[in-house]
Amino acid sequence: MRKFIVLFLAMATGLFAQETHMVVEAYSGKVLSASGASTKRPVASLTKMATAIVAVDWATATNTDISKQMVQVPAIAAQLGASSVGLRPGDTMTIRDALYAAMLSSDNVAALTIAHHVGTHILSVRGRGGDPVMAFVAEMNKLSKAIYAKNTLFVNVHGLENGPKPGYSTAADMARFAIQAMRRNAINFIVRQESRQINVSGRSYTLKNSNEMIGEEGILGVKTGTTNAAGACLAICMDRDPVVRTKPDGSKGVTPRRLIVVVLNSPDRYGNSRRYLRSGWAFYDSWLAAGAPVKDPKREILTIPPVK
Repeated sequence: MRKFIVLFLAMATGLFAQETHMVVEAYSGKVLSASGASTKRPVASLTKMATAIVAVDWATATNTDISKQMVQVPAIAAQLGASSVGLRPGDTMTIRDALYAAMLSSDNVAALTIAHHVGTHILSVRGRGGDPVMAFVAEMNKLSKAIYAKNTLFVNVHGLENGPKPGYSTAADMARFAIQAMRRNAINFIVRQESRQINVSGRSYTLKNSNEMIGEEGILGVKTGTTNAAGACLAICMDRDPVVRTKPDGSKGVTPRRLIVVVLNSPDRYGNSRRYLRSGWAFYDSWLAAGAPVKDPKREILTIPPVK
């Protein structure tokens, strides 16, 4: 209880006024730049990266086709207020379209709808009763532990600060979630779209990606977020062509390159992210050219699970 009180007071009194950030190369885990990256703070809709990962992993585990499986907006969605894409209790759509709404338009009702559907299935399989949305949130927190995001606590699936206790994460942990999200082909494809048309109960909506950097060279996603407590937040993924080198034995070695930038409570999330990307690439390429030396792994490398 004490840590929640401290966190709440910190948010209320502005102790989290400064931007925190993390820049990391996604394949090597090499940390290229960081400030306050382990500071716990609200992360707004960056939360939905975890929501999407749990949903997509559930679909994979249950052999569910997200382009065909329908979900229904639950009655409890009315508690969240207006949906950014006009979703109403009783509306139906595919999981894929709900993911588009949650990730591109950052729609809170869409995120809740996904969680309610998946959570209901999880409880049913386990032969348990209870709140399906909180069962889904429990899976999000299990995911946190699995990817070494030890400074993260999720209390809902959308990132709003509307509950009795605040959720929190860090720039470093959000970088871990961004890396994991972009390892999932379905999420990778969704978040790189500039716009997308979805169908909801026979109504058609055209969604525009809330991330203004989408369309810039190499930018693949991943998520925006803004609340009063969290400030302006952004997670960005950028790829460059792999580095191809000739090994001593004459064979070719290929090193893929992907940068992840996370900024929390930023006064200029897009401008600063572009600046971090430029400096990050310069640092990474010189580090790689020098043979990728690592003196202190605990400080220089972000721990991330290997690709399965």
